[in-house]
Amino acid sequence: MTSSSEDLDAQPLLAVEDLAKRYGRHMGCEAVSFRLWPGEVLGVVGESGSGKTTLLNCVAGRLTPDAGRVLYSDRLGAVRDLHGIAEPERRMLMRTDWAFVHQNPRDGLRMGVSAGANVGEPLMAVGARNYGAIRSAAGDWLAKTEIDVGRIDDPPRTFSGGMQQRLQIARSLAAGPRLVFMDEPTGGLDVSVQARLLDLLRGLVTELKLAVIVVTHDLAVARLLSHRLLVMRGGRVVETGLTDQVLDDPQHPYTQLLVSSVLQP
Repeated sequence: MTSSSEDLDAQPLLAVEDLAKRYGRHMGCEAVSFRLWPGEVLGVVGESGSGKTTLLNCVAGRLTPDAGRVLYSDRLGAVRDLHGIAEPERRMLMRTDWAFVHQNPRDGLRMGVSAGANVGEPLMAVGARNYGAIRSAAGDWLAKTEIDVGRIDDPPRTFSGGMQQRLQIARSLAAGPRLVFMDEPTGGLDVSVQARLLDLLRGLVTELKLAVIVVTHDLAVARLLSHRLLVMRGGRVVETGLTDQVLDDPQHPYTQLLVSSVLQP
């Protein structure tokens, strides 16, 4: 019997179990477990060195954990162990089902090709072949991320840092991945553009049931974008819960410190 969409939504898209990563004596992350559901945005917050980026890279398949599992429910409902499958299969998942938005946009762009080609390449990876349709879709995504469509043929090296970040977001979302990993996605953007991009991302989450794991040091971004939060310190999760609940009534002393530092004049 085939799985219905309701059946697929009844199981987590991602299940992380007791994940750990060490760098020699230094603990990157330890005993981290959580579930992520279709259409849910999970924020991971904490100070620099808390382990949040290590966690993101392990879950996204960019680092191999020392312990634990990352289980992904594919489009047919089959559960795949990310670090137990063959490398070509993992790369295919990362190219089609997943996307990664880097903190430094230059890490997520091809700097030597045009803006339109940057957005078009992921579309081609999922089967698009008509040049006119690809170019039109690329133009639409540039407009959505507030880049002048007239610059579709310009290489990203001619863009400002903020425009490069917006282009990277367009490239990451264009092909409609099911799961997006974001490392400080709004870094380098001014407040008004940041707010509009967050609105766009929230709309896509609802429309496409897009699941997101977002690492951010900015609690305002976490509040706007995330449904749930993980608060990390020293490689461990010290508090988790619904975003508003965690930020409005923090229970752990470290979370209380994070929240109070934002509120200081």
